[in-house]
Amino acid sequence: MSLANSYTRLAPLYDSVVEAASRNARRTSLGALPRAPSEILLCGVGTGLDLPWLPAGHHYTGIDFNHAMLARSLPRANGLDYTPVLGDAMRLPFADASFDCTVLHLIVAVVPDGAACLAEAARVTRAGGSMLVLDKFLTPGRAAPLRRLLSPLAARLATRLDVAFEPLLTGLPLTVASDEPAAIGGWFRRIRLVKDDPAAVS
Repeated sequence: MSLANSYTRLAPLYDSVVEAASRNARRTSLGALPRAPSEILLCGVGTGLDLPWLPAGHHYTGIDFNHAMLARSLPRANGLDYTPVLGDAMRLPFADASFDCTVLHLIVAVVPDGAACLAEAARVTRAGGSMLVLDKFLTPGRAAPLRRLLSPLAARLATRLDVAFEPLLTGLPLTVASDEPAAIGGWFRRIRLVKDDPAAVS
């Protein structure tokens, strides 16, 4: 079963499975959104579980590759300036430096190529802008054999279990501003990245 088909079938159940488990971590992560009115990208917006925690005053663009998931986000956008876009997080259909902040909640470890997803998010984020990551990552230095063993099956159904975050940063103009455990003993991490501004160091 393809990932697209999996998420189409999961769409009606996704909220009941994921919402309660991720609510507090999402809300805390989104507390780092810019204060001034900004262009914000919700990369892998899914059914819109982030939307109830978003402040008004920004323009939000939510992108997801699955039409069924994206459609379910619309009712949650009530009162927000929100534009849904059907598209691929690994090949974002936006110009360079289009957004002040990019939110990547439960997407980097879901897509087949997490490095491409992160690189694309960095590309469309403006210099000095932030990227808010919330996902499950292997702890550096831990073998985690069971997670690695189960990852191929889990990836076909919904998500990968064997993604290490640190290698994904290689070669990208990103600085880790904060990195905190979010759930399950630190397997889920809440990470804030800042895109390097060449003008600030020249």
